[in-house]
Amino acid sequence: MGLLVDGVWTDQWYDTKSTGGRFQRSASQFRNWVTPDGSPGPTGDGGFAAEKGRYHLYVSYACPWAHRTLIFRKLKGLEDHITVSIVSPLMFENGWPFDTSFPDATSDELFGSQYLYQVYQQADSKYTGRVTVPILWDKKQNKLVSNESSEIIRMLNSAFDGVGAKPGDYYPKELQEKVDEVNSWVYDTVNNGVYKAGFATSQEAYDEAIEKLFESLDRLEKLLGEQRYLTGDKLTEADIRLWTTLIRFDPVYITHFKCDKKRILDYPNLHAYMREIYQLPGVEETVNFNHIRSHYFRSHKTINPTGVISIGPNMKLDVPHGRDKK
Repeated sequence: MGLLVDGVWTDQWYDTKSTGGRFQRSASQFRNWVTPDGSPGPTGDGGFAAEKGRYHLYVSYACPWAHRTLIFRKLKGLEDHITVSIVSPLMFENGWPFDTSFPDATSDELFGSQYLYQVYQQADSKYTGRVTVPILWDKKQNKLVSNESSEIIRMLNSAFDGVGAKPGDYYPKELQEKVDEVNSWVYDTVNNGVYKAGFATSQEAYDEAIEKLFESLDRLEKLLGEQRYLTGDKLTEADIRLWTTLIRFDPVYITHFKCDKKRILDYPNLHAYMREIYQLPGVEETVNFNHIRSHYFRSHKTINPTGVISIGPNMKLDVPHGRDKK
């Protein structure tokens, strides 16, 4: 995994010895906001106004957190507004690399970096912390705006509406409380829950995580049997946040993270819901299973030291979903 310490790269895996074998994700440190007029957002400083061509995303097709931002970029029609660099999925001792020899990976068009940690060094030469995707970068001021995916998608959702974004509000005022409530337990037990199970280094930590994960999947299956989306009849950010975990579940998490009690295929409502979102215009283009499976099976040497990639399931994502009748 690796991290920077006072601006110096060090190849360190997550410490689970001090946590009883439990995986604990570190908090994002860059928390500025792009707003329509550059005024301060909920966190960080102001000075980041929405402008066409001003911002750049660093992402990985493999990472579910970065995947959220790619989907919002598509849903809001921001492809011509926000440029993108895509790291290679093969993350080894130097972290995320830029390597165009891997299909669909790109170079770092802003700085010509070899590794993503060098972009963080551009932002703060003394940065201490994990080197993660996504990153939203301001090309005008040459500053890192944010590396918090949950906040980046809210910027993409509304900040660019006045400069040519497509209509659509995935965090509407009347549903915000409901969306936040769903996000909270889905993040803790599902989005991060698969990592808590997969990166656990004690049986107790694994058992604890896996029980909560499948309790939540059962809860989601019941909920989606009663309504079309997580907060009712409208697609919101809560659905996109859940979906990036669902789409990785059967091809990766079942095997690699030992989440094998049930498949998403075994949940009729969840599986149909996953297909519906996959079939939304533009979403399929953001899914790259070669990057997803190559990253998890080949990069996590403490889990899969041989780097052998399993054959994987037949996903059947183009089958009619029937959710429009819900």
